[in-house]
Amino acid sequence: MMASRSPGLAPSVARFRWASSHMRRRLSHAQRWGIALLAALLVFAWVVPLFLDADPTRQDLMSTLAAPSLQHPLGTDHLGRSMLARVAAAIRLSLGLALLSVVTAALPGLLAGVTAGWRGGWCDRLLSTVADCVLALPGLLLVLMLAAIAPGNFWTLYIGIALVLWVEYFRVVRSATRILAQSPQVESSRLLGFGRWYIFRRHLWPELAPQVTTLAAFGAATSILAVSSLGFVSIGLKPPTAELGLMMTELFPYYQEAPWVLAQPVLALFFMVLSFHLLAGKEPQ
Repeated sequence: MMASRSPGLAPSVARFRWASSHMRRRLSHAQRWGIALLAALLVFAWVVPLFLDADPTRQDLMSTLAAPSLQHPLGTDHLGRSMLARVAAAIRLSLGLALLSVVTAALPGLLAGVTAGWRGGWCDRLLSTVADCVLALPGLLLVLMLAAIAPGNFWTLYIGIALVLWVEYFRVVRSATRILAQSPQVESSRLLGFGRWYIFRRHLWPELAPQVTTLAAFGAATSILAVSSLGFVSIGLKPPTAELGLMMTELFPYYQEAPWVLAQPVLALFFMVLSFHLLAGKEPQ
């Protein structure tokens, strides 16, 4: 005899299905393509290497610039290293740095922006002055200065990119919060005695979330491009690290002999940036 279904299960399943269909309706076609492309990159970077015994730093000088084969599905570079392993490792590095930079830039930027827009007065002036001081120094120059202090260090690149990105969150969130703080909904919640956390969660965050997520997508693409640009001019990470910009620099002298090898980091960078730009697409009304 079959067990009876729990009375609380049906409403839960119905709510889950409603939330899923509501999310699908709100996502534009561009955002769906961005999610699919990013998912494919994640599978390639993390899942595929698990089934292939490939070390991104292992050299085989007898198999330099080998064409794609069963042993090396994407061929090898000028030192006989597996391009499949190196491209996958480079994508993991770029996506990991992008995620880390976005999270550590979005949190302080969101907190500072809400605080400045909500409180106003001296607090707003102080935080705005700090943001203006950061903007006075070009972002790329700030990253270069930190990279010069500790050349080839992952953490200096991460800190420099995060310091540059947080200002955008602050400026956007501050402007939006100043308007939302004077809205009738927020004033009504204040008069009813609701706390600041409730007001933020109920009134501010639903309005700020689309803007913050769009900035996060663009910020991730900016982080990936910044690291690749520094690696391309030999200022970022150092060999034998598998990094897209550094790989382009190493493989560029062999573009006539093995163009498919140089095309792989270029295409990986293109698809990563494209996926985040698609994710930042405007939501349908």
